[in-house]
Amino acid sequence: MRKIQLPASDEEIRALRVGEPVLLSGVMVTGRDAAHKWMMETFIKKTRAPQGDDLQVYEELRKLLPGNVIYHCGPVVAGLDTKEYRFVAAGPTTSIREEPYQADVMKHFNLKGVIGKGGMGAKTLKGCQETPGVYFHAIGGAASYIAQSVKKVLGVYKLEFGVPEALWVIEVQDFPVVVTMDSHGDSQHSVIEAQSKQVLDELLAQPY
Repeated sequence: MRKIQLPASDEEIRALRVGEPVLLSGVMVTGRDAAHKWMMETFIKKTRAPQGDDLQVYEELRKLLPGNVIYHCGPVVAGLDTKEYRFVAAGPTTSIREEPYQADVMKHFNLKGVIGKGGMGAKTLKGCQETPGVYFHAIGGAASYIAQSVKKVLGVYKLEFGVPEALWVIEVQDFPVVVTMDSHGDSQHSVIEAQSKQVLDELLAQPY
């Protein structure tokens, strides 16, 4: 089991290969559909003018995200009334929804990793090769268990998106993941998809 302290270097990321289990420690940021769409439209494609605290949040992300990872997660958070935030559940959400944005976000912020479930597509895989970065697969259905790795909630941005869609800044210790897309162009998700298709084709070809 390899242990990585965030932020990670290019060398650490290039050393990771598909199938390798990893324990991540350090600071990471959660982000789902609303956050990725906001980053893309406001700061990457610039099809939307910054509003409210957008520029302030952007500057903070420019400090937080380089060498770091973004976690596709819609957490259940306690302490919303007192702002003494605590993650009750922190399971991964399905990553493919961020496929239109992820490679561009990785490149723009020099992200070294993405955490989620279900894998991502060819555009993100190419982004992992170019940035470089990796896709870490987290354990689906283990939201309470994963929340135990979240030692502290350091802050939150864009809470107006809603609790699940906000950008939560968290400190984690030994957060368990598996590399399923690496910086060398390998994707375990593509392998499984091809194997599944072969089995399906064989089943459909059988006489009844």
